[in-house]
Amino acid sequence: MENRNFRQIKSEIRILGIDDAPFTPRSDEDVLLVGTVFRGGHWLDGVLTTKIRVDGDDATEKIVEMVNGSRHLNQLRVIMLDGLTFGGFNVADINGISSRTGLPVIVVVRKYPDLERIRRALKHRFPDWKKRWQMIEDAGEIHRVESTEAVYIQTAGIDPEDAAEIVRLSTTRSSIPEPLRAAHLIASGVKLGESRGSA
Repeated sequence: MENRNFRQIKSEIRILGIDDAPFTPRSDEDVLLVGTVFRGGHWLDGVLTTKIRVDGDDATEKIVEMVNGSRHLNQLRVIMLDGLTFGGFNVADINGISSRTGLPVIVVVRKYPDLERIRRALKHRFPDWKKRWQMIEDAGEIHRVESTEAVYIQTAGIDPEDAAEIVRLSTTRSSIPEPLRAAHLIASGVKLGESRGSA
């Protein structure tokens, strides 16, 4: 998919931020994914949910179904993910998500990922580790973004400079974009009865 061209990034750009709920590692349970629809970094317009398997291979499919089935789809301009993996090592194919939803995808993480450590973990645990690793490699270059605090992004369907501007615009109350912070709080609150920790 070609990069979406943003001639002007509006302060109320509709962003869908997605994070997962706490889960039991290496279990066969389902994990809640929560998506929050924000106007910029200020107004919450909606909440979406779906479920994926711990360490499964359905994150991409479930995210695409959640987005494409939402009444918010026509208003959304970008999808933001808290990392490339959910529910352990259920890897999201950001290029596939972008091409199948028609929306750019921005992955945001606080720390620069230790890719070699991730590759070793995948190789040790999963017969299909090469497929999972390929999706991580295909996510492309990791870019540092200076915002409230430095964060790191990967992108699909959007120019990294535009993505960085959207990250900064939506980071209003903490060191990460508000759509991801809210998704984390909602997901952990639903799972644990009370929200805990930071995204």
